[in-house]
Amino acid sequence: MKQSHFGRALWYGILGALFFAFTFIFNRSMNLEGGSWLWSASLRYLFTLPILTFLVWRKQELKPVLADIRSSPWIWFIWSTIGFGLFYGPLSMASIYGESWFVAATWQITILAGLLLTPLFGKRIPGKQLAMTLLILLGIILIQIPYFHNGLGNGVFNSSLLILLAAFSYPLGNRKVLEHCRHDGLTTNQRVFGMTLMSTLFWLCVSLFATMETGLPSGSQLLQSLIVAIFSGVVATLLFFEATNLVKHNHKQLAVVEATQAGEVLFTLLGGCLFLGDNLPSSIGFVGILIVTVGIIGNSLLAGLDY
Repeated sequence: MKQSHFGRALWYGILGALFFAFTFIFNRSMNLEGGSWLWSASLRYLFTLPILTFLVWRKQELKPVLADIRSSPWIWFIWSTIGFGLFYGPLSMASIYGESWFVAATWQITILAGLLLTPLFGKRIPGKQLAMTLLILLGIILIQIPYFHNGLGNGVFNSSLLILLAAFSYPLGNRKVLEHCRHDGLTTNQRVFGMTLMSTLFWLCVSLFATMETGLPSGSQLLQSLIVAIFSGVVATLLFFEATNLVKHNHKQLAVVEATQAGEVLFTLLGGCLFLGDNLPSSIGFVGILIVTVGIIGNSLLAGLDY
């Protein structure tokens, strides 16, 4: 039974990585079609909110999270805006500067960012995992080298700064809200819904700015944003949470399941090249992607060995 649970969890994790990849592919697609990154970012969360509201209401989990938000509105507002707003806005803007696989691979620096933030929560940085995340950083640098040789250094620099902001904002905001939710006994679904709800003001401001800058989004951008909201914001998240839930009592199996996120980079590379005509990475770029993938898997496995 345990083995069948592990096999199912592994498939859920791989499928989750596949659906997460749609974020990078469709963000790049919308940019190539002339859509504003402002709409790509804001629409994803504005579409996700009613879906999450229905899911939380259906599980009868809506009232407790709304009550908690009323009791601590500033905690929810500040950290939700950082964790979702300053994460997805810059990540969407970064897709202007490079192929979908480039953004997906560079985004993996969030693993290093998460480790570096560990002392803020009263814990030590694990030495072995830090070494593995530095390997991921090496892979990201190798991915970027060909762009500098081709005279695209400014774009890479701008993209990297945006992804770096997103990489620190996401774990910081999420962990701050998670820390708060632990005291109040809220579930993961309630936390994600609460953060989506409390970042809505930020996304409405972004969409207002988008309207003034570029006008209303096209029908194609609306459809693609809805697909991202469903596939990445709901399906991928639920698959990954279910995968980790199936093996949560076996930390070695949990580490293997978490390592399936490495597939996100490979699925994005495949989808971007097949459907968007993205340029294939150079030989150095391929080595960089391989190193990033190995680093992600190694980091997850080392995390499992720590238990």
